[in-house]
Amino acid sequence: MHTLNLGILAHVDAGKTSLTERLLHAAGVIDEIGSVDDGSTRTDSLALERQRGITIKSAVVSFAVDDTTVNLIDTPGHPDFIAEVERALNVLDGAVLVVSAVEGVQAQTRVLMRTLRRLRIPTLVFVNKVDRGGARTGAVLRSIAEKLTPAVVAMGSVEAPGGPAARCVPYTGADTGFTDRLAELLADHDDELLAAYVGDAGPLPYDRLRGELAAQTGRSLVHPVYFGSAITGAGVDALIGGVRELLPAGRGDAEGPVAGTVFKVERGPGGERTAYVRMFSGTVRVRDRLPFGRGEGRGEGRVTGIDVFDGGSVVRGSEVGAGRIARLRGLDGIRIGDPVGAPDADGAAGPGRWFAPPTLESVVVPRPPANRGELYSALARLADQDPLIDLRQDDVRKELSVSLYGEVQKEVIEATLADEFGIGVTFRETTTICLERPSGSGAAHEIIDEGENPFLATVGLRVDPAPVGSGIAYRLEVELGSMPFSLMRAVEETVGETLRQGIHGWQVTDCVVTMTHSGYWAPLSTAGDFRNLTPLVLMSALKRAGTTVHEPVHRFRLELPGDLFGPVLPVLARLGAVPGPPAVHGSACVLEGEIPAARVHELQQRLPSLTRGEGMLESGFDRYRAVLGPPPARPRTDHDPLNRKEYLLRTMRKVAAGGEAR
Repeated sequence: MHTLNLGILAHVDAGKTSLTERLLHAAGVIDEIGSVDDGSTRTDSLALERQRGITIKSAVVSFAVDDTTVNLIDTPGHPDFIAEVERALNVLDGAVLVVSAVEGVQAQTRVLMRTLRRLRIPTLVFVNKVDRGGARTGAVLRSIAEKLTPAVVAMGSVEAPGGPAARCVPYTGADTGFTDRLAELLADHDDELLAAYVGDAGPLPYDRLRGELAAQTGRSLVHPVYFGSAITGAGVDALIGGVRELLPAGRGDAEGPVAGTVFKVERGPGGERTAYVRMFSGTVRVRDRLPFGRGEGRGEGRVTGIDVFDGGSVVRGSEVGAGRIARLRGLDGIRIGDPVGAPDADGAAGPGRWFAPPTLESVVVPRPPANRGELYSALARLADQDPLIDLRQDDVRKELSVSLYGEVQKEVIEATLADEFGIGVTFRETTTICLERPSGSGAAHEIIDEGENPFLATVGLRVDPAPVGSGIAYRLEVELGSMPFSLMRAVEETVGETLRQGIHGWQVTDCVVTMTHSGYWAPLSTAGDFRNLTPLVLMSALKRAGTTVHEPVHRFRLELPGDLFGPVLPVLARLGAVPGPPAVHGSACVLEGEIPAARVHELQQRLPSLTRGEGMLESGFDRYRAVLGPPPARPRTDHDPLNRKEYLLRTMRKVAAGGEAR
């Protein structure tokens, strides 16, 4: 048996989970098709998913197609849960991108297809809801070619669209229009095929075209488009045939070194972790000792249980080999994104970052305030399942804050805390997450027993700008052996921690921090001396370099009636949007441009009244840009190295109280 790890992706409400149910029914896994509205689907198993009718967490379910076992991964469609989609992309062999025949290509559809093509994940497109009123199969196909990729070919036609009698008719080799379109598309990527196509030898054999279609689909060069309805089942058999014929099964050597990737972590009632792992190489067996993680976070545990996905169920197994997905138990401390086995093996390089990071944040307030400890523990468990919420604790102000993609995610966190942990919370107003980047270079140093340095440490640091997107780099201009490794490590770790709040309170990024001075007194100097001194030196250097605050910016596309262009333009200007020149399509006007992420929600709220309910807005994160005017500041902690006097006073009090090593 071969294994195909297949992702189902879509914009929210395109019918992705309904398609999953239909596929399971067609494969004989379930007798009755569940309903998203009734909360009876197989993959939306969380109570909150059933209540809201949306997918929140990725789910795995298995079915067989001939000699291939398909591990189907149903992913969230709402953009607030894009992190779940990103983690699933790490483990896919192929994907089905679902597009609604009524709504057509939407904002999230574009984001997903762009990412699938960048990662070269073989992808089929399924145009769903052809039975719905307003279905526009021809227009949607043209929109896919215009907005997603021109490398598409329809694999069939739809008769009587827009009603329950809609019928999907697959094309065959006898359809000369289809074979001509297919040959033209495939010839764009194959010179030999092109030469045969333009020659005088007659039509290309259909078997050759189908073989080349499978090859080019497998290389993510072309994307076959199927039509159908998840509700009526029309066109689903053709899609299953396409999955079987055109998408490549997973590869890997079951006898090779163990290598896999963790893409999901669940917690049991007792807090024990269950890791969802895609195996790329080797075989893991119960009672194996299995290394996981990388670098300083690398650990090892004994596998106490293995669950594999088979025939729509989860069953206990004794082993899991290359190409398959399983749940592993017994690996305490394992986290999402960890490689298991050999960290540098093919496919086990860890999670990529292909979607925008969260650009919003909010403070979570427990009700009553005395539940702060329980709230921290609960949020820490949620952070295990979604590390991008980036739980942060301010011990001075007694506040807990999280990063967010949107308001729906906030509501889900609130409901999860109430339902699963019995903790009531409120959220403060959502604010935008900005970044700081160095404006220039700056250096500072403190020498042992000189000036006002109360610590037994010498530290010198220089901060320099680095290319956008490069993150933080740490380098040495001192000899590595000039101090014990533990002291060197204390400085490097503290640099990373200190840069979480720059001059204006935001994370500092895209910089190089270089250690220029070092020194210690043996045996008196401790790591605590260096951890306490480094923030003072680094912030002094950063002040001399200066920083520029950058805010997240979205690209937007706004379609509205042409007669409303004039009234809408000043509103966009007041929101800080910068639109490009308008494009007129009949009576409609299309504006594209950029807008601060902080103002997108306000534009969405005002759009219906501004456009008589006819406006359609698509937006997505594009980049960070320098803030024009006074930079927004984030509240800083009271233990602030920018305020030298207060910082030293608080630090020395901690040392005296024994709460922190000198």
